[in-house]
Amino acid sequence: MNVYVDSSVILRLVLGQRNALREWRRVSSGVVSALAEVECLRTLDRLRIAEGLGDAEIVRRREAVFKILETLTVVEPTRPVLARAAQPLPVVLGTLDAIHLATALLWHEQTEADLVLATHDAALGLAARSVGFRVVGL
Repeated sequence: MNVYVDSSVILRLVLGQRNALREWRRVSSGVVSALAEVECLRTLDRLRIAEGLGDAEIVRRREAVFKILETLTVVEPTRPVLARAAQPLPVVLGTLDAIHLATALLWHEQTEADLVLATHDAALGLAARSVGFRVVGL
C-alpha cells in the first residue's frame, strides 16, 4: 500500500498510543511532508516540559521519529505545495493540514501512483475524502 503519512500517525506510533494505524505493517512505500519532522519534534518537546519526560525517554522517542522518517519519502513544502494549500477547499481545514493535503495531492498528480492518505486527524481525513483520497486511520 502506498501511503501519504501525516504527523498524527507517526506520533501515535512513537508514543505507543492506543489506536495506532492498523495498516502500518502493510505500507510498502510512504510519503510525508518535511513538516512532519517539525510537528513531531515540537510535540515531543511540549511533552518533555508538560509531562516531565526525562532526557533518555526524549532521546528514544526522537530517534524513533527519525527512524520512521528514514523509511519514508520526505517532500519539502515547495512554493507549488504552498500555493496549492492556499486554494479553497470544500471543507474547513487548518494551515498545516492544508499543506499536508496539498503535498499528498501534488505527489499523487506527479507520480500518478495510487496513494492512500493515513491520518488520525478527523478534519484532514474529511478534507482528503472530499478531494477523492481513500483514508485510513480514522
